Amino acid sequence: MRRGTVLTFGALAATSAMMLVGCGAPSTSGATDTTVEPVSQADIDKALDTPTTIEFWSWVPDIQNQIDMFEDLHPNITVKLSNQGGATAQYQKLRAATKSGDVPDVVQIEYSFLPSFVLTDSVLDLRPYGVADLSDQFVDSAWTSVAMNDGVWGLPQDLGPTGQLYRTDIFEKAGVEVPDTWDEYAEAAQKIKDETGAYISDLPGNSFSPILALLWQNGARPFQFDGDKTVTIDLESEKVTDVIDYWDNLIRRDLVDTAPQLDDNWYQSVASGKYASWLAAAWGPTFLQGTAADTAGLWQASPMPQWDASAPASGNQGGSAVAVTSDSDAKIVAAEFVKFLTTDQKSTGTLATEQFIFPSLKATLDSSDVRDQELDFYNGQKVNGVFADISETVAADWQWLPYNDFASSSFKETLGAAITEKGDLRAALEEWKTELVEYGESQGFTVVTE
Repeated sequence: MRRGTVLTFGALAATSAMMLVGCGAPSTSGATDTTVEPVSQADIDKALDTPTTIEFWSWVPDIQNQIDMFEDLHPNITVKLSNQGGATAQYQKLRAATKSGDVPDVVQIEYSFLPSFVLTDSVLDLRPYGVADLSDQFVDSAWTSVAMNDGVWGLPQDLGPTGQLYRTDIFEKAGVEVPDTWDEYAEAAQKIKDETGAYISDLPGNSFSPILALLWQNGARPFQFDGDKTVTIDLESEKVTDVIDYWDNLIRRDLVDTAPQLDDNWYQSVASGKYASWLAAAWGPTFLQGTAADTAGLWQASPMPQWDASAPASGNQGGSAVAVTSDSDAKIVAAEFVKFLTTDQKSTGTLATEQFIFPSLKATLDSSDVRDQELDFYNGQKVNGVFADISETVAADWQWLPYNDFASSSFKETLGAAITEKGDLRAALEEWKTELVEYGESQGFTVVTE
C-alpha cells in the first residue's frame, strides 16, 4: 500500500476540468500505449522472496481462504484483507483513497464499473506482468470486460450469466411447460396468473442489471465507449424497443410484478410463492437457497426464454475483476496475487464449490467438481452445469459507459421508476437517454446518439 503519490482522479484531459460522479473527465494518459516492457521472471522471484505486505479490498465471502493459500505458497508475502462494505461503498472509498494517494494494492471491481477506473488511470495495465497470454483461459465475455483500450486492467474472477430459476409446483399447477421462447413465456405468464394467482416473475426498477441483461440477450448494444472521448448511446434501436415493449405489455396486463428486488419484501414474496420464477444470474441459485430455504426441492434451473430458439443467447448480471491499483508500490507482488486468485485451480475451485462464486476461468467452470456438483435444494440438479452452458451464449461485445454510477442512478429515477410505477416505459426510456447524453456532454465527452 503506497502513501504519498497521488493518483489524479479529476479531469486528466484539457477538454474538461469537471469531476464525474464515479470517474474523471476523459483521459488518454497511458490508455492507448501498446508498448510495454515485460517484467522478468527474475524480478518476480525476487519480489516474492522479499518480505512485503499488500492490502486487498474485497467483499467476497471467506476470501481469506484464498489469501491463506497464497501466503502458504509465498511465506514472505502478507496480504491484508479489508472489506469496505460491498461494491458501492468500496468504490466511494477507493475514489477518496485515490485522491489522497493512500490506496490499497489490489481491489475487486465489477466489470460495469471498471471503465471508470481505467479512464482515470486508477488501475494498472497488467500486460507487462504476463497476463495477455491468459485470454484463452477465461470465458470470452469475461475477458473482454477487462481487456480494453489496448490494455488488460485486471483479471476476471466471476460471472453472472442469466438463466431462469422456476418453481416446479407452480408450473405444474398451472399446467404449463418451462417456456423456451418469449412468446411461450407470455402465454405461461397468463396461465400461471389465471390458475394460481402467482406472477411468473418480477421485473424490478431498483436495478438496471436485469433489464440490461435482457437487452444484451436480444443483441442490443445501448452503450459504446472508444476509451478516449467518444460515447455512443443507442436506446432507440429496434432491439431495445422490442424488449421494452414486450415487458411493458406484460406489466400492463399485470402478468409480472415490478417490486424492488433483493429487499425483505422481495425475499418474503419469493418464499411465499408469489413468483413462479426468477430470471436470475448464476449467483442466484446459491442466494435463493438462503432466501427461500423452506421451498427446498421445489426449484429447477433452465436457460432463459429466447427470441430465437435456434440461436441461444443470454446476458450477464454482475461479475467482477481483480485489479492492481496504479499507485501500488508492490506492483509485482500484487499482480502475482491477482493471477493466483483468478487462475490457480485450487483457489478458483474452492471459490466455486465452497464459497459459491461462479467462476469465469474455463478450466474451473468445466471441471467435474463444479459442473457436476449436485445441489439438494434443486433436487440434485447440476445447476452449475446449466449456467456453465449459458455462459457460453453471452456475447462478448457488450460495453459499459465510463460513467456507470450516473447511468445506474439515472435509470432508477427514469426507466426504473416507470417500471416500478407501471408507467409509460417508452417515455421513461427517452428521458433516461436524454439524461445520459446531457451528463456525458457536461463531463467533456463527445456523445453520439443512434
